[in-house]
Amino acid sequence: MSDPSIRIRKALSADLDALMELENSVFATDQMSRRSLRHFLRAPTAVVLIAEVGTDLAGTATILFRPGSAIARLYSIAVAPPMAGRGVASELLASAEHVAHERECTHIRLEVHVTNHRAISRYHKSGYQEFGRRQGYYEDGGDALRLQKSLGRPEKRHRAVK
Repeated sequence: MSDPSIRIRKALSADLDALMELENSVFATDQMSRRSLRHFLRAPTAVVLIAEVGTDLAGTATILFRPGSAIARLYSIAVAPPMAGRGVASELLASAEHVAHERECTHIRLEVHVTNHRAISRYHKSGYQEFGRRQGYYEDGGDALRLQKSLGRPEKRHRAVK
């Protein structure tokens, strides 16, 4: 059951320091650099979402888009350790899928470390299916499972984004 106080919004450049702090607290390896994160915050081909509970940064998700492609990529998702188990990851995942669908993507893909059983289970429960594996994908030499989910047909609507 998710926490009803979770609020999802697009990240702003002013969120960079807090996002870097979260990145460093969640990932021991394969961390996004400050430069990469700054780029994603500005790039028209990326959306960085933030989950907040009150004034606390609860998590983040980064979604990437390629011009002309109907496939979005969930590049990263991270939940602040004190917020684990409160539905933050599920809310971020659903919001990432919504953003991809609004951009007229028909599928969303991601990579997940083969040892991250909790995340793999969450993705499977959310309708993701394995379609491949990348050997030695992560800094620690671990393999990545490649998962994807169909988002259905894109809707031809243009809604204002908050």
